[in-house]
Amino acid sequence: MSGHSKWHTTKRHKAVIDAKRGKIFSVLAKEITVAARAGGGSPESNARLRTLMDKARAANMPTDNIKRAVQKGTGEIPGVIYEEIVYEGYAPGGVGLIVEVTSDNKNRAAAEVRQAFNDNGGNMAQSGAVSHSFARKGQILIGATQVTEDRLMEIALEAGADDIVNHGDHFEVLCPIPAYDTVSKALQEKGLKPESSELAYVASIPVPVADAAVAKQVLELIDALEALDDVKAVHGNHEIDDKLLDA
Repeated sequence: MSGHSKWHTTKRHKAVIDAKRGKIFSVLAKEITVAARAGGGSPESNARLRTLMDKARAANMPTDNIKRAVQKGTGEIPGVIYEEIVYEGYAPGGVGLIVEVTSDNKNRAAAEVRQAFNDNGGNMAQSGAVSHSFARKGQILIGATQVTEDRLMEIALEAGADDIVNHGDHFEVLCPIPAYDTVSKALQEKGLKPESSELAYVASIPVPVADAAVAKQVLELIDALEALDDVKAVHGNHEIDDKLLDA
């Protein structure tokens, strides 16, 4: 998904954030558990865990929930074993989608993702069929009212970012995965509050969507996928005109 489409998706999700808060907490808890299992329970030495804990706090996830998720990952308290899985598929209009899943039941997750595609005019694809149209990067979206482009470039590029894109009402900061933690911390230290910050699949081959009906179908499929308990993120290479989103 381009930074532009991502921004509008972020704003659209904020309108229903309360309804999905339980799902958000569940997804974050799974990710925190996986990160703690892989790299240990100390956020000081585990950059991925630190980023997820910051994200959880920003979502107002209770401190006890965060602590339990870490302890499940380190084995201090019993917990299920989660597996991280990536599925690929196509939405209407030839839009490519990458679906990130964290689940304790791979077969269930695959069936639910496939059903969501089938019910909403899409179809699953073989591994590699869609991912070649994306690059794995750190992606941070900053509202344009917070900082000037020149100042943001100065902060982000010095911290290791490799691109800053001006989308008018927001900036998209892109960086290599190894630099993500450093860039995120540099922006936070300057008082900048991102609307979205994640390791994302960033579209390198965008697919323009010019038809309102197709745009609606694409967004409905993304919503259906994101509503699944095991889905933690959906990335698309669609570019949808603002006028279609506001129609």
